Amino acid sequence: MDNQSMPMDKIRNVAIIAHVDHGKTTLVDGLLRQSGIFRENQAVADRVMDSGDIERERGITILSKNTAVNYNGYKINIIDTPGHADFGGEVERVLKMVDGVILVVDAFEGPMPQTRFVTSKAMELGLPFVICVNKIDRPGARPSLVFDEVLELFLDLGANDDQLDSPCVFTCAKTGVATLDLGSPGATMRPLFDTIISSIPAPSGDEEAPLQMLVSTIDYNEYVGRIGIGKIENGILNVGGEVCIVNHHDPGQKRMVKISKLYQFEGLSRKEVKSAHAGEIVAISGIDDLHIGDTICDPLSPEAIPFQKISEPTISMTFSVNDSPLAGREGKWVTSRHLRDRLYRELNTDVSLRVEDTDTTEAFKVSGRGELHLSVLIETMRREGYEFAVSKAEVIYKQDENGKKLEPMESCMVDVPEEYAGTVIQKLGERKAELVNMTSRDGNYSRLEFVIPSRGLIGYRGDFLTDTKGNGIMNTVFLEYAPYKGDISYRTQGSLIAYESGVAVAYGIFNAQERGAMFIRPGDEVYQGMIVGASAKSEDIEVNVCKTKHLTNTRSSSADEALRLVPPRIFSLEQAIEYVDTDELLEVTPKSLRLRKKILDPRLRKRSQINKNSQ
Repeated sequence: MDNQSMPMDKIRNVAIIAHVDHGKTTLVDGLLRQSGIFRENQAVADRVMDSGDIERERGITILSKNTAVNYNGYKINIIDTPGHADFGGEVERVLKMVDGVILVVDAFEGPMPQTRFVTSKAMELGLPFVICVNKIDRPGARPSLVFDEVLELFLDLGANDDQLDSPCVFTCAKTGVATLDLGSPGATMRPLFDTIISSIPAPSGDEEAPLQMLVSTIDYNEYVGRIGIGKIENGILNVGGEVCIVNHHDPGQKRMVKISKLYQFEGLSRKEVKSAHAGEIVAISGIDDLHIGDTICDPLSPEAIPFQKISEPTISMTFSVNDSPLAGREGKWVTSRHLRDRLYRELNTDVSLRVEDTDTTEAFKVSGRGELHLSVLIETMRREGYEFAVSKAEVIYKQDENGKKLEPMESCMVDVPEEYAGTVIQKLGERKAELVNMTSRDGNYSRLEFVIPSRGLIGYRGDFLTDTKGNGIMNTVFLEYAPYKGDISYRTQGSLIAYESGVAVAYGIFNAQERGAMFIRPGDEVYQGMIVGASAKSEDIEVNVCKTKHLTNTRSSSADEALRLVPPRIFSLEQAIEYVDTDELLEVTPKSLRLRKKILDPRLRKRSQINKNSQ
């Protein structure tokens, strides 16, 4: 069937929600393979949706989030959703494009806290669900119990009756099978296809009405420039037709443009089409200054579609060239020119990011919406082979007319099991949070609402997950700029700093571990000024981890016993970003994360500290 003439009742637009590693990408793989998208003899990589290499082929950048599958005369558009609260704005926009949701849950782990946020957003919009319990072949899998856990989560989030009656499909995405009944193993993905078509409604919209399409995501491609992706709400979009661009939050804007190219998704590629009608998810290119939230509409009745405003950046970090003694060993892209080009290129697709040059050519100020937002960029860049250093995340301050210092405040919504509520209130209280509301939810959960300075959240997520044993969920939304709330002490401990450069040895670490918790293992290379551990005291202490034991002629009986080393604390990227202090940097390379002092030389560091104290 020709895609252009696909009637609206044969289209299904679904979003796919899943926690990291629950098999979302592999599931989409299975659907793509069995829909006959690929030729019989075509070599297809595993996890085709993960097309995130820098040298992506033309056009594949667009596809990291959208794909389409044809099955039995139906077209199923599948949209990936960001799973984290920092990307709340994107989640809401993505969910506005679809008519239903596939919730993928691991048959062993069950629903995870991060899945909760997107699921609750889909519930608020009243979208129907298809529950997909994946990895049923995993050792220790407990599919039927996990399905019950999902229903408990639905009850907890206030699901309506239809959502509580959601169909459940059990799948093993890796082998490409699905079944509705655990008693009879499936052979293909057909039960999942059929369930999507029967349980998720066709898009609503009126082809006869004037054209309206909301741009929900922006992509960028070096060959065609900015690309807008969205769902046509009403009317028909034609290539070469004149359209008007308006924006709900900017009533003064009205631009007339021509649509030069229009694409529909088909499998992993885009297919150029001449026209598309209401209900279709399409990509358009050829319009320069296109932004998320713009509505493309009929010039004769320009009416903007309301949407959630993109939040302003509230947190900034300095990205600088790596100048540590170990610089340039692991990275492919290390100079300030490489760093600058890469950061400015990110602005093409990330609408909430800001990049500014600083007074030195070696460093750039990068502002985003939260630590996670920036850590995703850092992780992407290190995987691409970049090497650089980042400073502690700082909030962006403003001043009012009277010159008073204002800081960003966030509304913070926390859902935690009741037994952890006290700890969360105490910890956030220390970070200048105000508890504005507290309600009990079903199933012994408490919902706490706080107003907290954005800087109070810096470095808190790790503590939060530990304090709530991973059962808490925290959502933050920018509220307003308000008067400065006073100083917050982030880290009560000082650092253990390497006294000399060399290779860490067990004896040196053994002696140093009495002073605090270590971050390194024997055999790790260290340099003067590098942070090798957290001090048990509040001040910094220099330790010599490269020191070997002097050999003597006499041997005591205990000397031959193996040195007992406490396992070191190895940071993930997020934990390292949270840990780093104002006079420290995090050195990021494709293979390593190292914490260091900004000033490596101990004498210069002391002098700078004395100058700071005397001011």
